[in-house]
Amino acid sequence: MLVGRTAAEPSRYGGQEERVGQLDGKKGLIFGVANDHSIAWGIARALHAEGATLGFSSIESLIDRRVRPLADSIGATFVEPCDVQSDDQIRHVMGRWREEHGGLDILVHALAFARREDLEGAFVDTSRDGFALALDVSAYSLVALVREARELLHPGSAVLTLSYYGAEKVVGNYNVMGVAKAALEASVRYLAADLGPDGIRVNAISAGPIRTLAAAGIAGFKKMHGAFADVAPLRRNVTTEDVGGAAVFLCSELSGAITGEVLYVDAGFNILGVPTTEG
Repeated sequence: MLVGRTAAEPSRYGGQEERVGQLDGKKGLIFGVANDHSIAWGIARALHAEGATLGFSSIESLIDRRVRPLADSIGATFVEPCDVQSDDQIRHVMGRWREEHGGLDILVHALAFARREDLEGAFVDTSRDGFALALDVSAYSLVALVREARELLHPGSAVLTLSYYGAEKVVGNYNVMGVAKAALEASVRYLAADLGPDGIRVNAISAGPIRTLAAAGIAGFKKMHGAFADVAPLRRNVTTEDVGGAAVFLCSELSGAITGEVLYVDAGFNILGVPTTEG
């Protein structure tokens, strides 16, 4: 359960005192919330619970139906549509953020897309257009967002994106998205090197399979998700709350010396060579 930033806690000196969140006073902008089951929303809830003031951007078709009601539920007033394939639209969103909030402490990139036909069958059948689209939306968009946000970021700011184990190992039907996530993870390292001298950190979370709208587009995902808890070392599935907790860590001063890293939040699945259900 997420603990609110205003929860009263016992003081070691007696009585009650207001809990201070890890992100009190921080301002964050999150790209990619699709609905209340999305990983990006799990991150948003966790950041908000630790005191961050948040804003949201997503594709226009989701803004009024899905994103604005969620933003309202946590008192967030900044909600802007954005097609991340357009530098002009990204620039507009960052300009609006500057007008309303000034600087930016946290930038969350939770964006990925590939055509459904490219997420089934053989990777070798990926079309040229499908490959370019997946790499553009899923990997290059991080570079584009960071470039336009750079003047808003400052020493101590954190950039966070989302990856998956398919970037490192072959996962059935993940196909071009695995290649895109590999490019995304490489981009994290190069951006971390670029922005590090300015005190800005860039990291990724590689989460285990979670039942989201995006995951529903991967052929065979339901079967993979169902078997995951039988083989992961912790013998359980991963939740958006798990990812949210890791996001708080990577966006707070607790991880002040960590950058360019991919943090696995997958119940230990990535350490396995040959998965087994024994034990």
